[in-house]
Amino acid sequence: MPSDQPRYAISFTPAPHEALGIVGANWIGRNAYSGQSIEPPMIGGMSLSEIAFHTALPRRYGFQGMLKSPFHLAEGASEALLLNALMRFATGWKPFFLPPLKVVRRRDSLAFAPAIAVPALDELAAAVVSEFDPFRAPLSEAELERRDTGALSPVQFANLHRWGEPDVMSAFAFHMPLTGPLQPRDMERMERAALEFFGPILAEPVEFENIALFVEEEPGAPFCVHSLHPMGALPARRIA
Repeated sequence: MPSDQPRYAISFTPAPHEALGIVGANWIGRNAYSGQSIEPPMIGGMSLSEIAFHTALPRRYGFQGMLKSPFHLAEGASEALLLNALMRFATGWKPFFLPPLKVVRRRDSLAFAPAIAVPALDELAAAVVSEFDPFRAPLSEAELERRDTGALSPVQFANLHRWGEPDVMSAFAFHMPLTGPLQPRDMERMERAALEFFGPILAEPVEFENIALFVEEEPGAPFCVHSLHPMGALPARRIA
């Protein structure tokens, strides 16, 4: 697979007009719909450069919770076929609400995650992984080695070799990254900053009514929302 080909990811991200999406874009410093950079937030006790440094990784990927991690298209697949399949897929799933989100420590990073388990979300994520696996180009041996950190559980190892990613199916845990890797000394300060910045928004339920297709046009480029696919019987909305 040529390395200069686009990569795609299937994810959840709030609609552009929703408060969580607006504040999330402000936190990471980029709007994934427009691609526009946003100046990092002012948070007491932290410099703008410090916030920008710690949010660099989610800024590249956009404010999203991935259901299917980035993949190149398999031989014989095309963007048009992927879009048609995603549109049809989305119409077969009813929208639902996520419980209020909370800031969690995920490995060495911070992320949003639902306060309680959401079976409908787990079911949807598993279906996305399996339904769209035929569109995914197989990983090379080098990619497999890079993703096998040596710390994978047997289930994660099996997932990596079957689905191209370890944290899927029974190992899936929905989350929306807020930071990249943090040093232990920075974890508590960033956690306080996130709680302060998002504030009352965390108490609001989140409607999961769209499935988003993200695209990385070339290696190293930021991921942007390509299209939103409403769950139900509405057509996909291309994001200009």
